[in-house]
Parts: sequence; C-alpha cells; structure tokens
Amino acid sequence: MALAPLSMPPTAVHRGGRRVLFADDDPGMRAIVLLNLQAEGFEVTAVEDGEDALREAARLLPDLIVLDVMMPGRDGFEVLRVLKARPETAAIPVVLLTAKATDSDVWEGWKSGADYYMTKPFNPEDLANFANHVLGFGDI
Repeated sequence: MALAPLSMPPTAVHRGGRRVLFADDDPGMRAIVLLNLQAEGFEVTAVEDGEDALREAARLLPDLIVLDVMMPGRDGFEVLRVLKARPETAAIPVVLLTAKATDSDVWEGWKSGADYYMTKPFNPEDLANFANHVLGFGDI
C-alpha cells in the first residue's frame, strides 16, 4: 500500500461536517469503504461512475470526495478536473483511491488537483484517518 499526500487543501474550509461522496464502479469496494467510513461516523453516499459523482457532488456539496480513477464514462482524473474547475466544488478535498500506482499516475492525480492519492490494496483505517485529518477531526 502506498500513501502519497499531494498537498493539503489550502482553500478547503472545514464546515464541521462528515459527509463523504465515494465513487467506484466495483460494488465490493463501495461496500468496504462505505462500511468502514460509516463505522468512523461519516455519512457516506456511494455512486458507481463519474457522471453520478459529478451530479451528487453538485447536489450534496460533501465535505470530502473519494474517487476511483478507473470508472466507466468519465474517469476519476476527468471528474477531479471538473470538480476543481467548478466554484461550488473547487475547495472540497479529493482523495484518489485507485489501483493505478505508477509515478506517472500519481503525477496525473496531482496535476488534476488531488489532495491525496491512495493505491489499492489499501488499509481502510488509513482512509478514515486521512478523512478525519483533512476535515479537522484528528491527526494522521
């Protein structure tokens, strides 16, 4: 497992919320992340593709977004670029959680605006710890 912090979101404003939007096309992965983040007290909305992620991000304005990169339709990099270009979602911290683990993949994530990059397989506790940290509920 690799953890690669790209930057801490300087423009993110902690709103005191614990709402997470998670997008991944794998139902098993959605279940794992959903259960683990809910166990840590997060309110999680899980979707299966990039279009749903964009739609739900605009509707929910979550406190954190977690995206898989390899999804049908719009991939996570494209979704991330759109989210960061929209004023209403630009400051929301985004974690890329993906099997794409090369240096060029991490670089693409950073260029696209990711705040954190985690590779699969991963420890769900690490994701929860980062979510708590970035939202102001604890240290990594």
